[in-house]
Amino acid sequence: MGLMIRSSAIHAAGCYTTTPIRKGVRVAEYTGYRMTKDEADKGYEDSPVTYLFGLGDGTTVIDGHSAAMFVNHSCAANCETEEIDGRVYIVALCNIAAGEEITYDYCLYDGGEDEAICNCGAKKCRGTMYSPEEIKRRKAVARKAAKKRNNKSSGNADKRRKSQG
Repeated sequence: MGLMIRSSAIHAAGCYTTTPIRKGVRVAEYTGYRMTKDEADKGYEDSPVTYLFGLGDGTTVIDGHSAAMFVNHSCAANCETEEIDGRVYIVALCNIAAGEEITYDYCLYDGGEDEAICNCGAKKCRGTMYSPEEIKRRKAVARKAAKKRNNKSSGNADKRRKSQG
């Protein structure tokens, strides 16, 4: 199977197949230097672009150095990732025609304040590369913070009323 890197409408460069790919076939392996999440966070603290892939429980990451690092996110992906014995493979979810861009759903779960805006253009795009579970978690945290702010500002209004009365 042939893969090529070229300009992508999703994000900068993308990974495309030059030959048809059958459903279930391993398209690529995500390879590169392995490090702890803490090392990656420190090393890439000020870097706007990373090619990190979290393994297992997320304590180890792969710093991508292969064609797989150019596989872009899509909410309507044609591939998925499989972790087998500490190795990460990108596997076709459906038949993929020659010339198509290879994509998988990043399902991000850790990004600090980053919005991780999605540019996939899918009909049912989530608008973010975060997983549905992470989106729910972030919304719950935001609701809790808003409630706390509202309660705090209500308390301040009560204090002002008491001092004026």
